[in-house]
Amino acid sequence: IYAKKYGGTFILRMEDTDQSRLVPGAAESIEDMLEWAGIPPDESPRGGGQYGPYLQSQRLSLYSQAADSLVQTGKAYHCFCSQQRLELLKREALRSGQTPRYDNRCRHLRPDQLEEKLDQKVPHVIRFRLESGGEPFNDLVFGWNRHEVAQVEGDPVVLKADGFPTYHLANVVDDHLMKVSHVLRGSEWLISTSKHLLLYRALGWKPPVFGHLPLLLNRDGSKLSKRQGDIYIQSFQRSGALPEALLDITTHCGSGFNSNRVGRKMEELIAEFNPSKITTHSALLDLDKLPEFNRIHLQQRIDDAVQRDWLVRDLQGRIQEVYGTQVQDQDVLQPDYITRVLHLRKGHISSVSDLVSSEYSYLWVRPSFSDQQMTALSSETQHIATLVIRYSYSDSVLLMSQSLSENDMTVSCVFNFFKFIFYLLFNQASQLRTNSYFQPRLLQNSGLTACSGAERQICTLSARGFDLATFR
Repeated sequence: IYAKKYGGTFILRMEDTDQSRLVPGAAESIEDMLEWAGIPPDESPRGGGQYGPYLQSQRLSLYSQAADSLVQTGKAYHCFCSQQRLELLKREALRSGQTPRYDNRCRHLRPDQLEEKLDQKVPHVIRFRLESGGEPFNDLVFGWNRHEVAQVEGDPVVLKADGFPTYHLANVVDDHLMKVSHVLRGSEWLISTSKHLLLYRALGWKPPVFGHLPLLLNRDGSKLSKRQGDIYIQSFQRSGALPEALLDITTHCGSGFNSNRVGRKMEELIAEFNPSKITTHSALLDLDKLPEFNRIHLQQRIDDAVQRDWLVRDLQGRIQEVYGTQVQDQDVLQPDYITRVLHLRKGHISSVSDLVSSEYSYLWVRPSFSDQQMTALSSETQHIATLVIRYSYSDSVLLMSQSLSENDMTVSCVFNFFKFIFYLLFNQASQLRTNSYFQPRLLQNSGLTACSGAERQICTLSARGFDLATFR
């Protein structure tokens, strides 16, 4: 949003330098998710760009050159400490109640010691020499900051033994070579910014402007974690969440906008974005409110012809996935029919996935009565139902009421005739057991009418009575 607000470029750069945590296909999945969310990057591994490659694992020579430059100017040094020694340092610090830190031992190696270890090809890393006197910087969100990292940290590793860089070096090198002007990242990196500024100074480069954004937290204040399977974009996709609803609720729970209304689209978010209104407080993401956000954005999509076509295709796929061969009437998959259903339930459903739940199964599959349900019908009810089926081809409800009179039906029965028909057609057809849910408008708009039996299928009478007259 910041890039689009000020005519900048949104860059997607993949940090895949920790090979032990690399997940096959993750890079492609991230780009797919950004495309789905409606925030495609201007430059990326897939799309390319002027300053590629955009996978850090393909930029190792650039990091090696920067590290060598630091060593040659005395700003960095080779460290030969074993993992066992580093672990002992950590344990000792924790036992004495101190924060673990490297003791900078290899900083003081004599030239002959260094040469000997290099000749023996002893595994080593390159560490950046931290110096006191870090300059203050003006963060876009948190204002003026300054951390004397040399007083609380040991010299950090910038290039690992396998030739891969750490985050500190890789991002400084990439941001400089890619001509990045503004870096927006989570507030957990605020304390490391002084360290990064020291790296910029050591390399003789001008740093970008930094802005550290407050974190998104769960409603209970706990940190959002990738271990929470339900926060993955794929999980939201499967549930029928709309990308604009996710963007809306995420920006709504945070800050940085001139208004806080629900239902904003991307172009409105860009127009209303105001960096000066970003607060330093973490934002609580209440996903229990997502259905309401989704309901509002779903209404907007249904009213938009282009977006509605996307919804129709999505719902067609969900119907086939959920019901498969149970769908005997292919007319229910036709765009016109699905469009009528969407308009009918607009404002009542939170996502298109609601429409393939058991509550709405009657819209897509032909229900039937069980023996127990048939037995529960009284003889009078069965007689009226038989008349409904017999005269359904006549397209005339009057003939049915006339037949009721000729068969000496009671006045109360005739009086309740229409009520029963609608109860039968809707509540039994939908397999719902309460007439409080009955809505004649649903019958009308979806094509379920008492007078359209000649146009649609009617289930035949079974040996014990009848199954069901279904009308669409």
